[in-house]
Parts: sequence; structure tokens; C-alpha cells
Amino acid sequence: MVTIAGVHGVTAAHAYPQHEITAAFAAVVTPDGKHRALLDRIHAATGVRTRHLALPLADYAGLDGFGAANDAFIRVGVELGEQAILGALAAAGLEAGDVDLILSTSVTGIAAPSLESRLAPKLGFRPDVKRVPVFGLGCVAGASGIARCHDYLLGHPDGVAVLLSVELCSLTVQRDDASMPNIVASGLFGDGAAAVVLVGANRAASGPKVVATRSRLYPDTERTMGWDIGGSGFRIVLAASVADVVEQYIGDDVAGFLGDHELKVGDVAAWVCHPGGPKVLQAMEAALDLHDGQLDVTWRSLERIGNLSSASVLHVLGDTLSGANGAAVPEPGTPGVLLAMGPGFCSELVLVQW
Repeated sequence: MVTIAGVHGVTAAHAYPQHEITAAFAAVVTPDGKHRALLDRIHAATGVRTRHLALPLADYAGLDGFGAANDAFIRVGVELGEQAILGALAAAGLEAGDVDLILSTSVTGIAAPSLESRLAPKLGFRPDVKRVPVFGLGCVAGASGIARCHDYLLGHPDGVAVLLSVELCSLTVQRDDASMPNIVASGLFGDGAAAVVLVGANRAASGPKVVATRSRLYPDTERTMGWDIGGSGFRIVLAASVADVVEQYIGDDVAGFLGDHELKVGDVAAWVCHPGGPKVLQAMEAALDLHDGQLDVTWRSLERIGNLSSASVLHVLGDTLSGANGAAVPEPGTPGVLLAMGPGFCSELVLVQW
């Protein structure tokens, strides 16, 4: 089976308590102050205590349009991507020259050449490395990226694949936009990156094995989550029904997926779930009947660094593997599920064996 041989998550350099970010972003989102009380209440309800930002907090008020924000995305994204990949390769005991495929994903900026191609000469990837830059999967891309790297390695059992996620969500916050989606996004999302190294079956490596994956696309949900892209950049689409969609579908999806491998929800030793927000996590707990702290690692990640879009589930995976931030390291041989959701609306399930 394909092995997850190394994981490394990083956060952006500028860390602030939530109340400081709330005060600074209020001047951007609702400069007339009319919606300040609502913004304060929504930000407090996210359960996020600290977030890391791509830029110093004072710089956001001076960002002059989408071009300036995207320039910052490329500059900071390359820096964080380098840190994440080097850390994951070190954890796997490999070098950049060993990598056969790199899949990079982001939904918070655009770069052509893409981030992984800009990193190739800096890190020493081979000239024949296969590159797959992915845009549009959003929060689900951490899980989907692992799944697609797994698919590649099934056909290349001697190979090494790297998944890179870079998400600088703060750069997408819209100016003078007091809509509920923008207020929620300005209080929930943080900035960071993560990388995962996976190796094929013919390579000896320690780490959890990928047993199977499953993708799920839900009907009539195109406006549940995503972007409206215009002159001001990425304007978030975030419906109030996200948690309802999760609760409606995820229980049956997970039960069916596990059942195909003669497992039940109660057999899962560790849940590695994307911290979509309090309502989404509560919906997930209800749908899967998880009420004994099974999602504590995810809840703590949300509290410590916020929602990092596609990078978040990879940070939770890193915490679970290392035992960081109060995580209990799963017993060898036990099953685990990695789960994320994103625009589409969709989900990706990854069954692993620790």
C-alpha cells in the first residue's frame, strides 16, 4: 500500500489574538462601523483564539486591490511552500531529487508559473518532475490531494509524490463588504501551508498506509461554497446551509465507505477532519455520532490557528501523527479516517491504517 511518509505544517509569520484581528479587519470590512457589533459577535462565535496572517496586521488596510493581494500571495506562498516541503521531506528521510510527482493546491491566489514550479529550482527538484497544480477544490483539497497522489503511486510503486497546500485566506477578505459570508470569513480563516510526502508500495517507509479513498459530489449544491471572482478578487460564497448539507450526507457516506471494508464508525481509532467551523464540526459529530472527544484534535486546531482551508486537515494529520497539541498517537494497525469537504459541494474520504 501507499505510505504517508512525512507531514509538515507551517503557519504564516504574523500571529495575533483574535480580538486584535477583529478590530483591524472591522476597519476594512465595515469602515462606517454600522455592522461592528455583528462582526464582533460572529468573530467571537468562531471559537478561534489566534490566527497567523501573511502580512503584518497594519498592512491590510493599505492593500490596493486584487493585484497587490495576489503579489503578496505569490511572495509569501513561495516562502511558506519551501518551509513545508523541506520539513515533510526531512520527516520522510528523502530529498527533493527523489520526488517524481508534486501536486500543489491553493484556492486563495493565482500564480502562473505555479508555486511548485517557482520552488523547483530553489529546492532541487529534477527537471523531469511531474507537476499538477490544482485550483478550485478549496478546503477539500488536502484530503483530495492525498487521494490523487495515492492514485498516482498505485501505478508507480517505486515513486515518491509530494502534496503541497498553500492557503493565504486573509488576502481574500473583501473591503467595504459587510455581507454575512465576508464577515464570517474575516473571522474564521487563517494563513498557512502544509506538505505531505507519500511513497509507493515498493519503497520501505514508516507511517500510515492509505487503504482506500472515495470522492463524493452532492447534487444542487453549487452555491453552497466557493468564490465569485471579479475586479476586487475573490468574493466568498458561503451559504448558511453548509452544516445542513454535512449532516444530511456525511453519515451515510462514511458508513457506506467503511462498510465496503468491513468496518464501522466505532472501529475508527482516529478521525482526521477538516476544521470547517463550529457548526460544521457539530454537524459532523451529530452525523457520525461522535460525542466522546473523537474530534478534539480538530477542535483544538480550529482554536489555535483557525481554518486554513485545504492546509487545515493536513495540520490535523501532522498533529495526530506526532502527538502534538494533545493528540493521542493511534495504535499501529488500527484504522483511521481522513475527511474534508469543499466547494462543489463535495467531500473526500481517505481510509488509512496506522
